[in-house]
Amino acid sequence: MSLSEKIIITGITDEGLVRDHNEDSIGHNNELGLLVLADGMGGHKGGEVASAIAVDSILQDLDKSLPLLTTGKIDESTGYSVESMLIERAIKDANSKIFNASKENSKYEGMGTTVVVLLLYDNRITIAHVGDSRLYRMRDRILEQMTRDHTLLQELVDRGFYTKKEANESLNKNLVTRAVGVNATVDVDLLEDIALADDTYMLCSDGLTDMIDDDLIEDIHLNYRDNPNKITKELIKQAKAHGGKDNVSVMLARVVKEFPANSNWYTKIFDVFS
Repeated sequence: MSLSEKIIITGITDEGLVRDHNEDSIGHNNELGLLVLADGMGGHKGGEVASAIAVDSILQDLDKSLPLLTTGKIDESTGYSVESMLIERAIKDANSKIFNASKENSKYEGMGTTVVVLLLYDNRITIAHVGDSRLYRMRDRILEQMTRDHTLLQELVDRGFYTKKEANESLNKNLVTRAVGVNATVDVDLLEDIALADDTYMLCSDGLTDMIDDDLIEDIHLNYRDNPNKITKELIKQAKAHGGKDNVSVMLARVVKEFPANSNWYTKIFDVFS
């Protein structure tokens, strides 16, 4: 089932004002309701290479595997949907590709990337992520961070050494504890939830959240809630207006109407005339 008429997807990636190249990569598949964002790291443009490999590999893997699925099946060993398991596998495959590429070319040694993936299917979502790129949900006029950063600072917050306010003001907020491609294996965090009509999901690199706070992000979503393209442009604009010290990427998925996997006949008729 194509989701292109039920979910609006938009995205922008920008170098920012300080960097001379862009190590972020973004990609999506409208038909599948799939979005991928990666923020690379590594010298000699290694981060640029790592993020591009991650996005391209994940999109290609899932473009092949997802259309073959019968939606609704659960992986008995984990309790997650089969869709979630395919996403996890795609990220781990990307991890191997990046890790092997770094071993084959010395100038890319140690390169890696964050990754955040969103899949919308059967009125549900799966979120998968590694690192400190984030996913937020805007629902009922409230912005909520759905992912938890894989950073040293977040671990210190969790252990009570920092408050969230102190963490936001720290100069060491970007020391990631987990990344794709740095090691031979990687752990992927998965989250499944129900998706509702009028939900907006935002994927972003830390070039956005390091520059502007969640209150401003929420205000921009509220001010331009009916115009996803304007939201992405305004978020990039504000990140640059507040310093633009890093590459900044933003992707949005706006749920226009429900998207059940197996619509019955009266739902299909309703869709035609709605």
